[in-house]
Amino acid sequence: MTAHRSEPSTVPTAHRQAKYQVRFDWASAGATAVAADADVVVWVDALADEPVEAAIELVPGTGAVVAAGLTDAPAVARWILDEQVRLGRRAMVALVAAGGTTVEGGTRFAVEDLLAAGALVDALAGLGIDYSSPEAAAACAAFTGLRGAVAHLLTASVSGQERIAAGADAAELAGAGRLGTASDVRILRAG
Repeated sequence: MTAHRSEPSTVPTAHRQAKYQVRFDWASAGATAVAADADVVVWVDALADEPVEAAIELVPGTGAVVAAGLTDAPAVARWILDEQVRLGRRAMVALVAAGGTTVEGGTRFAVEDLLAAGALVDALAGLGIDYSSPEAAAACAAFTGLRGAVAHLLTASVSGQERIAAGADAAELAGAGRLGTASDVRILRAG
């Protein structure tokens, strides 16, 4: 994760996706853009390169912060619905994909995080939380279009191939793509 972050007040209005209930962006800069006024921020890291607890430092605002991947996307969606009921109003949700790391240390696109974010948007929509930004809708479409190949894509992706080359077991890695196999929600910061 790149530690670069600007102030939420300097983020262009369009980048905030503020009119949407479900927003989506990438890494630290994305968190700054979409999370400042969110009730729930979801740090999406399907393969968890680094401890997700480090994400708390990158997320502005006072909303709850939870972690999600593919295995727990349905559970996280149910938790968000429960949080919305608790609030007694529409909960604003910001999904922030961790992304991978470039050789230079910057953030790179990570297909596994796009698919995990899409799985969460899909699960939220199934529960009626569906006023999504175009960015969130595109992640959802990627997931729904590739749902049957998610486990394979995790092992074939750049991140998956890096892990396999470093000695990770491909079958265990594919397990991170088994949607709905985890029921616990990892709460990183209470709202």
